[in-house]
Amino acid sequence: MRKQTWLSKIMFFFNIVLTVLTFLAYLLPFLAPKAFPFLSVLTLILPFFLILNFFFFVYWLLQFKRYMLLSGLVLLLGITFINRFYKFSETNLPKEENDFTLMSYNVRLFNLYEWLPKEDVPEQISKLIDEKNPDILCLQEYSPNEKVNTTKFPFSFIKLEGGKNKYGQAIFSNYSIINQGIIEFPNSNNNVIYVDLLKQKDTIRIYSIHLQSIKISTDIHENIDEEKSKFIFKRLSEAFTIQQQQAEIIKAHFETCKYPKIICGDLNNSAFSYVYRTIKGDLKDAFEEAGTGFGKSYNFKYYPARIDYVFVENTINVKQFKTIDTFFQSDHFPQIARCSFVK
Repeated sequence: MRKQTWLSKIMFFFNIVLTVLTFLAYLLPFLAPKAFPFLSVLTLILPFFLILNFFFFVYWLLQFKRYMLLSGLVLLLGITFINRFYKFSETNLPKEENDFTLMSYNVRLFNLYEWLPKEDVPEQISKLIDEKNPDILCLQEYSPNEKVNTTKFPFSFIKLEGGKNKYGQAIFSNYSIINQGIIEFPNSNNNVIYVDLLKQKDTIRIYSIHLQSIKISTDIHENIDEEKSKFIFKRLSEAFTIQQQQAEIIKAHFETCKYPKIICGDLNNSAFSYVYRTIKGDLKDAFEEAGTGFGKSYNFKYYPARIDYVFVENTINVKQFKTIDTFFQSDHFPQIARCSFVK
């Protein structure tokens, strides 16, 4: 047997470390963040682990080393995680009369505090809503703005808080709202609003979710040092622990719903997290059903972060799904799903 080189030994050592970290990240969606708050942060970098495992697989393959089986096994076991990170094919089924479209968008208060150096953010968002013409519109971080025209929607439910500058969530609909409600979270300004819509003979419940924010700037990677890294990990750990409680409250509410559900909004967490797994449950992820690419929903530099979602019941088909990641009028991107009831 040929003797290993020092480079092969070093590479294999890092491969082993990567394998352990990747398997740990695979387990974290099943472990409550409050039990392992620091480790839960690993779910954010699972895609990076998968990419590194692929490079190790290719590296050993080119050298005809059996070590490639290690990374190959890791990738094989994580195939469902890969599908949540990147979709190679898109679904776009023909439009039919009974189709309906839902648009979900964290609008960041329509740039109320001028985070973006633009003066026409409300007008541009209003223009997009007119152009896409969704049947159901769910807006997180909503603030009343006369420059945003929602008068074409005959029905709406809006939940606002605050003093002079109001903020909250809103659901606008072309279908009659026959019931509405709020899920409040303890010690938090975040919440969930929901409506029951009557579409012909069908009743659908729509949940719009905004979970605990991480409150980390999109340019945090710039001038990062050890102290800032510790601050980031601490803030992420704290946010994920709070999100766990919120997700479990939401799940309990879901179980009381007798109608088909569509759940959308800003979870502020990755598709590899405990929070995602808890809220999604047995529902279908619209991105996995019909999306393509990375499904990037948050404008974080150098990383395709997907923290906004649309989930649907098995009785609902996702015929088309798109994240408009070229629309830079918020720190999030709008998502649009075209659906129909299973015949």
